[in-house]
Amino acid sequence: DLSIRLQMSNTFYESAGQNWFTLDNVYIHYNWTHEATFNATDVYAPSTNSYHCQHVSSLQKYDTLLVPSANTDHAAHWHITFTDFQIQAFTVHSSKFAAASDCATFFTPAILMGLITSLILLLVLAYALHMVVHLKHIDLYISILSLHLSYKLISQF
Repeated sequence: DLSIRLQMSNTFYESAGQNWFTLDNVYIHYNWTHEATFNATDVYAPSTNSYHCQHVSSLQKYDTLLVPSANTDHAAHWHITFTDFQIQAFTVHSSKFAAASDCATFFTPAILMGLITSLILLLVLAYALHMVVHLKHIDLYISILSLHLSYKLISQF
C-alpha cells in the first residue's frame, strides 16, 4: 500500500501584493511502516495560479526539487519523480487548473547563446559603422593633401 501526502503553505508577500503557495514537504508512506520525507525546494506559485513542471524529482538530472529531509530517513534510499506535475493548492474554481506558473526558466542555454551572439553581431555592426563614418574624413584629408601636392608641383614649374 502506497500513500503520498503533500504539505503546502500559503503566505502573503507584501512586495508582491498577493498570496503565494509553496509545496513544503512530500511524505511517502509504504505499507504504513516505512515513511520517507522529502523537502521541496523552489515549488511555488501565486495562490491564484497553478504550478506546473515537467519533472519534479529527487534525481539530479532533473534539477533536484525534492531533497531527502535527513540522511537517517528512508528517503535517502528512495528516488522519486513526478512527470508532468501540476498542482494548485488554493482558489480552485470549477475543478480546473488556473493559468500555470511554470518551473522552466526564461534563460535556457539556447536563449542565452542567442543573446550573446546577437550582442557580438551588434558590436561588429557598430564597429563597421564607426569605420564607415571615418572613411569620409579620410577622403577629405586625401583630397586636401592632393590639392596641396598639386599646388607644390605647379609651383615648381
